[in-house]
Amino acid sequence: MCVIFFCADSNPQLGGYKLILASNRDEFFARATQSAAKWANAEHVYGGIDLEPGREGGTWLAIGHSAGFFKVGALLNLTGEPKPRDAVAHKNILQPHNHNSNSTGINLCPKPTTSNSFRHPNLNPNPNLNLNQNPNPNPSKEQSNNEHFLLGRGMIVADFVTQADLEHSILNYNESLLKDCTKYSAFNFVSIEIGSSSQPASVKLLSNVPPTLEDFQNGECYGFGNSLPHSPFEKVRHGKQEFEEIVKAHGKSSVEALTAQLMQLLRNKHKFWPDDELKRRAPNWGEGLSALNVHIEDHAYGSRTHTVVLVDSENKMHFIEETMTGLDPHGEWSRTHIERDFQNSV
Repeated sequence: MCVIFFCADSNPQLGGYKLILASNRDEFFARATQSAAKWANAEHVYGGIDLEPGREGGTWLAIGHSAGFFKVGALLNLTGEPKPRDAVAHKNILQPHNHNSNSTGINLCPKPTTSNSFRHPNLNPNPNLNLNQNPNPNPSKEQSNNEHFLLGRGMIVADFVTQADLEHSILNYNESLLKDCTKYSAFNFVSIEIGSSSQPASVKLLSNVPPTLEDFQNGECYGFGNSLPHSPFEKVRHGKQEFEEIVKAHGKSSVEALTAQLMQLLRNKHKFWPDDELKRRAPNWGEGLSALNVHIEDHAYGSRTHTVVLVDSENKMHFIEETMTGLDPHGEWSRTHIERDFQNSV
């Protein structure tokens, strides 16, 4: 998932929203994915799921509600950063759709997988597949004893949104992750926690290259992408400005009207080019990645999923997803609209 815009406000004005979120997931079109749904064994959580063989169970964006709190997690790759020293990706990373090790020097988007410490609560699509097994049980002799396997970053989101104990509170979870975050490939982890109207929403962004944890304000509009937050790509900077205008003009509008505006933002194909930061991080792919709605035809890669998540002042959640059903972004798309009233949930 490669761009996200949001505003979280635990005590919005009458007719407003506690959460307004819009995101694009950029990924290879052939990557197996489950569309947004309620997770089977974590019924308080909603989101899509990665089904790529050997990488099942991760997610790029999910929202959960438990113990009176909404929790949102989103993962964005940090483009152009090297893998951790001595890391050995498991063999499926390079097959069949991943371009992480090509001449561009670009690591496009997260490739979630299942870590040994957490099994995704929603699925095991292959009953003969042990999701907890070592992904490469027969490492080559050339690998030194000091080398380690990259952990799947998509499980960072799943673990956060599914658990409601103190250990997984937004503060404790991020502080624990910060201590051990360098074992993952480069990422931005966005986490949001919205509880009682008497307490401001908590918003944090953890980056692991370099390891940093930042707090952001209740009621403000933010936009993050595949660079560090203080060096945004031009598309993120322009997208954030447009997102702020949408929130200001339509922040009390109906779900349908607000969603239409946000989807229009996510479908924007204008290339914000040149972009010095994007060119530095992705010298050969930069122009193709410079639009909010990415489409790199030669590599069958682009913005394959648009997502809007809204939570109104009465705790009614709307999860709206538009996603490709095939390999052609000009072909058929499916639309999912999940509505859930959490007004009386605890």
